[in-house]
Amino acid sequence: MALLPLPPLFLLLLLLGMLASRAPAQPATLHERDAAALRDLRASLRDLPGSRFFDTWDDARSPCAYAGVVCAPDGDSSSTPAVLRVSVLTLGTGLADSPGLAGALPDSLSTLAALTDLVLYPGRVTGPIPSALGAGLRRLRLLSLAGNQLTGAVPASLAGLPDLHTLDLGGNRLDGAVPPGLLLPDSPSLKVLILANNGGISGEIPAGFASSGLFHVDLARNALAGGLPPLPATLRYFSVAGNAMQGTLDEAFGGGGGDGSATASPPPLLADLAFLDLSMNNLSGSIPASVFGLPSLSSLLLSRNNFTGALSVPPPSPEQQWAVVDVSHNGIPGEVPEALAAAGSLYVNNNRLSGEVPAAVARSVLAGRMTTLYAQHNFLTGFPVPPAAPLPDSAALCLSYNCMELPSASAADGCPTIGGPLEARPAEQCNGGGGDG
Repeated sequence: MALLPLPPLFLLLLLLGMLASRAPAQPATLHERDAAALRDLRASLRDLPGSRFFDTWDDARSPCAYAGVVCAPDGDSSSTPAVLRVSVLTLGTGLADSPGLAGALPDSLSTLAALTDLVLYPGRVTGPIPSALGAGLRRLRLLSLAGNQLTGAVPASLAGLPDLHTLDLGGNRLDGAVPPGLLLPDSPSLKVLILANNGGISGEIPAGFASSGLFHVDLARNALAGGLPPLPATLRYFSVAGNAMQGTLDEAFGGGGGDGSATASPPPLLADLAFLDLSMNNLSGSIPASVFGLPSLSSLLLSRNNFTGALSVPPPSPEQQWAVVDVSHNGIPGEVPEALAAAGSLYVNNNRLSGEVPAAVARSVLAGRMTTLYAQHNFLTGFPVPPAAPLPDSAALCLSYNCMELPSASAADGCPTIGGPLEARPAEQCNGGGGDG
């Protein structure tokens, strides 16, 4: 059967379709607002001597091919050709031998509306964080500007971002109060908050802190004041070391008020808290026994406060072992609790402790399970050790300036050398059993 000829119109449409399929696709272009913001960044920042991060930021290539720039199609646009937006921006190489960048952050950084990850590696970038950063970058999941010389306040616009998981502004020169929304449920996705080593961040931790979902909070070495409220049950790492916080730990950890009465409501069970550093503050009263009973706690750092109550440490569970317990440089009286033998490193020095070091603690040192015992500058009367028992080479033991004859020369070998050796307290200070420090 003879084939019928195709209609001319059909042939024309078929030809046009074939030509269209062979036509080169128009390349996607970067949104002009993002391109302008990248130009501003290049004009505002520069490589420090030894850094070559900006070598690829030239007009010969697409901005999406710049070092540290990742682009993605704009999900809010259906235009042709496709429009790209900057989704990830990493400024600097992050290499150990790279000095980083200098300059300042332009306000136009806040116009990169599709940005999910913004990282500025350590360098010498100065000036404020753009105040509208959070208002413009609503999709942010990661913001890290740590290790620079940024000044001014933490922008309030960063609180309440729906997807922000990690905020690291540590190691700058920021001041002012922490936006309360960063420490409250207003920031529902925030899990990691690092504002440490700024020096000037002030204010108080809000009473509703326990209702946040934070995992890791580091506010160390700032100017925070006030008391410590109950902590979020989700916490795994918490540090406010080197601030000006005051009051007792009863509200945060229970254990009764200053008059011995029970707190109105028990604090949340901190089942996952592994690292707790409250050192170098003005905290006072007794250390609640519940602190030592935290089931996942590995590092407990409470030195250089004003704790004056005797230690009450419940027997640890068989699987519990503290890597380090540091309650040094307080005014703690009473005896060293036997349960502290479970610590890998124990610092009880510079207190008012008296009595003998528990045999369980001594055995742990001699067996090499406890590698550091600093108990100097107390009123301890003995260290039960079998005659000629060797001290493990790995152990650092310091028992100087107590009310005892040192069991061996090695009992002072691990002592800090600052100020010179002190073998024993004067006898007249020992007669009162720990009354004078």
